[in-house]
Formats: sequence, structure tokens, C-alpha cells
Amino acid sequence: MAVFRRPAESLVKLVAESVPERVLSEVIADYLQVNQGINPSKSERKSWDRSIPILAHDLVEAGLGGVEMLVEYQLPLTSKRADVILAGVDRRTGQDSYLIVELKQWGRAELYDQGNDRVIVPAMGDRPKLHPVLQVRGYCEYLADFVGALDQHRNAVRGVAYLHNAHDPDIQDLYQHVEDERTRLFSKTRRGEFVDYLKAQFAPASGAAAADRLLKSAIRPSKQLLKAAALEIKNRDQFVLLDEQRLAFEIAMHAVEKARAAHSKEVVIITGGPGSGKSVIALSLLGEASGRGYSALHATGSRSFTETMRRYVAKGSTSMKAMFKYFNNFMAAKPNDLDILICDEAHRIRETSANRFTRATARTGRPQVDELVSAARVPVFLLDEHQVVRPGETGTVADIRAHAAALGLTVHQVDLDGQFRCGGSRKYEEWVVRLLGLDGGDPQPWTGDEHFEVSLAESPHELEAVLRSRLDDGYSARITAGFCWRWSEPNADDTLVPDVRVGDWARPWNVKGERAVGNAPASALWATSPGGFDQVGCVYTAQGFEYDWNGVILGPDLLYRDGRLVTVRAASKDPALTKKAVSDQQADRLIRNTYKVLLTRGMMGTTLHSVDPRTQDFLASLLERS
Repeated sequence: MAVFRRPAESLVKLVAESVPERVLSEVIADYLQVNQGINPSKSERKSWDRSIPILAHDLVEAGLGGVEMLVEYQLPLTSKRADVILAGVDRRTGQDSYLIVELKQWGRAELYDQGNDRVIVPAMGDRPKLHPVLQVRGYCEYLADFVGALDQHRNAVRGVAYLHNAHDPDIQDLYQHVEDERTRLFSKTRRGEFVDYLKAQFAPASGAAAADRLLKSAIRPSKQLLKAAALEIKNRDQFVLLDEQRLAFEIAMHAVEKARAAHSKEVVIITGGPGSGKSVIALSLLGEASGRGYSALHATGSRSFTETMRRYVAKGSTSMKAMFKYFNNFMAAKPNDLDILICDEAHRIRETSANRFTRATARTGRPQVDELVSAARVPVFLLDEHQVVRPGETGTVADIRAHAAALGLTVHQVDLDGQFRCGGSRKYEEWVVRLLGLDGGDPQPWTGDEHFEVSLAESPHELEAVLRSRLDDGYSARITAGFCWRWSEPNADDTLVPDVRVGDWARPWNVKGERAVGNAPASALWATSPGGFDQVGCVYTAQGFEYDWNGVILGPDLLYRDGRLVTVRAASKDPALTKKAVSDQQADRLIRNTYKVLLTRGMMGTTLHSVDPRTQDFLASLLERS
């Protein structure tokens, strides 16, 4: 892992010799740009010039000039960065020791009056922020969960929130969250105590070897949602919520507490891209609300996602399976019967809940969003607007806000900026968005990211071979494709038809129905069950899931022509796009969103192949420098 690192005494020397004063921030910024593709903001640069020298001087004063400072350390499989990790030798045991330091320049802060988990910083407006001790505690737990070198040594990681500009009277309330020695809070007033704390933690020795072991450690595979979810409802420690994830969780739970106490009603919207932790928050909310005895249900608009939740989360428990519903289950729900309704994958909300099986008397035309809002005191909507892939899906922030406003309801919105899927590579997600023209920008060359691998296969044979080798190495892997081939019913001999054909390569789509066909799992379990690799997944089965390695075949519905990628509606075999009610403009957006979903399912890497030679050449031109 590439990270800016220096012994404390080296940084002190660099600052002392700095002409002009801000050379430190320029050195760090240049390093991050070259090695991590990060372009730091002006506020980040200013923070480095003011905060890091203070920490370095404290270490030197403590006689710990050899302790390594890892600046802007990126947490594994996320886009989150800890300000500094100190690496050294434990004074008591002689083993590796690590201290995560969250540096805050706040001069004054106070607890938010609606919850001790959040704080208000007057100099930064009235928007609450996560308590810094909770923030650094989350980083400690997350690092211990994902770094192999710490597997048996969780106590080797501690955390400190250092408010080096603040005096105790100006942050007195914040000390209420200091519960143990593992995570501490220090201010300018307590700088002497902080220096003594550092002396107690580290021996006066070089931390280079400890830093090497941390940076070279194997990163354990992420706790994939559906493998750990069975424990999540009973034990929320299975997932660590970071920053905005924790903030979103606290806001939603506070809204429930308030609504129950005041017999009121509020709406919570949580937005985020693929892998930003929406479903982790959803399960955490379900577990916490259930544990407190609140009436809570989880709902989605995806059969694959709901059925997989029922299988892996509620395995063996009929009552627990009943906690996972579909959006259209609330047509006749009593208003506010639930304390909280967690609407995961809320971009799948449809215009109405009626379908071809709905009896005539129930076809009221009532908007599905109205049913969901009505069903609970606090409906929570978790969504990604770039994942609307079917006509009639209306799950957007604007629509939900408009409906809430019409009812006079307060709306709380949290936008997640972390990235857990795609190996923590926000850079890759942004590259995909620009590739598909979803933000109005032009496609850009892929310049590489050490956290995520992107490659181009010359043929489907090569793509499959690459993915199968990953599967053989013990990783999860799946192949998906644009919906450009017919999707046949199984043969009479209980085998699948190899509908997806590219030259002499042919594979079947995933199973259509709810029962396995031979070794092929049922449709809802294609992404998670053994045997799914041998079928090609479509967007409706892949959406909402993740796997380590991702293969995507771009069909003839997305071609490079006249300097850009264009959609070809006529090449799509998706029945939803054959309807006259769907305009060409809508179809264009849906096809692009479909590929956005398919391209962002992998956590460690994606291999692409286009059936069109000109499009293949275009992709090669973007990837040749990576």
C-alpha cells in the first residue's frame, strides 16, 4: 500500500527547513496525487500544514522521534482515510503498536442537543458532525477487522482524537464519550497529558518495521453483506459504521425515538453509490430497532435481494424471514403501524404497487411511495439514483422529498461519500460514470489504482479464463452482460439454453425462476450460491450484490460511434424497453444505468469485453496506460 510516511523527527526537520512555510502540504499532496490518484482540497492542505507539525513535535518532545507517521492512511477496501497512524514498538510488550490520530482544528465544539453521538462545531455551521471519539473508534475497529497482521492482536490498535486548538472549557461536553483507554480525547489544554500518553504507548525505538508490517499485511476479504448478515440482526458489531454511515444510523434512530415519544412522523433519505454501505446501514438499523423492541421491517423492490436476505439472514427462522418484505406488500398497511420501515434499494420504488396479479378493486392508482411513507412513523429510504434501470421506477430524492413536503413532513438527508465495493476505489466509480456519460463529462483514460484492477479481455474466452482463475484461487467471481440476447426457458431435459453467444463462445443466462436447474442456482441466488459462475447474470439478478472479481460483456446496445458511447435501443432484448410508453430518451438513460450497475459489482477488479470491434478499440485506448 502506498502511503506518505516519515519518522516524526524527519517531519520536524522538514517543517523547520520549509521555505515557504507550506512546503509540507505540497510534499504530501504531490505524493498522494502520484501514488493514490488523490487531489487534496485546499482545506486538507491547510490542515496538514497546521496539524501534522504539532503532532510531530509532540512525538519528538516525548522522545519518540523514531515513531513512523503514516499520513492520510487509506482504510482497506474503503475510500476513508485516517489523518495519521503512528507505528512503533509497544513499551510494555515489545510488539508492534499502532495509534490512529484524528486531528481536529476545532476551537470549540459542543454536544448536539438531539443526541450525544453528534457534535456541533460553531465555526462550521449548524450541521451536526459525528463525535470525533466515535469516528476514531470506528477506524480502530475497522482496521482490526480487515488487516491480517492484526488478526490476533486487536489490542495493538488504539485511537486518539486530538483537538489541538481547543481548550477544555470549550469542548468539555465531548469528554462524555471517552469510555476506555483504547480511544481517548485530548485538547490543547491537555497537551502535556497527551505527551505522557504517547510515552506510555511507545518505546523510544524506530517504528519502521511495524509500519512495514502494517503496510505489507494481507487484507482479509471484506465482510460481504450476505455472509455476515445472519449475525448482524443479533450483533451489530459484525459491521463497523464509519463517518457518514454512523451519522446516518444515528439520525435515523434518533428520528424513531423522537417520533415514538411525540407521536410524530419524519422521513430519512440516505443516498450513496455502489458499495457506500447503504445495506450495511439498513441491516444495522433493523438489528438495533428490533433489539430495542421497536416494530421494524426491511423492504426492497428486488426479488433477488429480498430472497437472498431471507435465505442468509433469516436462515432457519420463519419469523425472521417475515421481517424482509417487498415494496408492494404495503398497499393495505395501516398508517404508522410500524415504528421504522427500512426501504433498501429504494431506487427500485415503482409508480404504483399494482401489477398484473392485482385484483381490480385494489388498483387505486395510489403512488407506491405514498404507501411506504404512510406505513411507518419513520420511513428510511436508501438509494442510488444511477441504479434506476427499469421503466416505471421512480425512486429519486426529488420524488421522495416532494411527497414528504406535500404531507408537511420533515426530511433528513445524509449523502454517503465512502466506497466499500470496488475495492474502496471511488476513482473507479467516477471513471465508470464518465465512461457512460452519466454526469455530462467525457470518458477519461484509466490511470490506475492500486486498490482496484481494470483490464480488457480480447474475447469472452479470455474473460472467462481470467475470472475462473480468480475463482480457483478462492475468490468469488461472476460474469454479467447487457440484456442483448434472448432469455429462453430451460430445455425439457432440465438444462439451460446457451443464449448468450459471441462468436464460438456461448453460455446460458442465469435461471429465470425460483428453482434450481441442474447445478444452476435459482435466479435470486445466482450471485451468492455455488454454481452461479457458469451462467451469465443480467442486471436484475446482479443488482444489489457484490463479488470479488467482475466480468462484464458489453453488448450491441452500447457502441462507440462519432467520438462517444451511444445506446442502441433496437439491440436490447429487455422486454421493458419494447414498450411504446418508454421514450427513446428514457431508454437511453436506462441502458446507461444498467451498465453502471453491472460495471460496479466487483470489489477487487473488473474485466471488460465488447462484442463490437470499434467499441473494443475505444476501451483499449482508455486502458492502455493503466
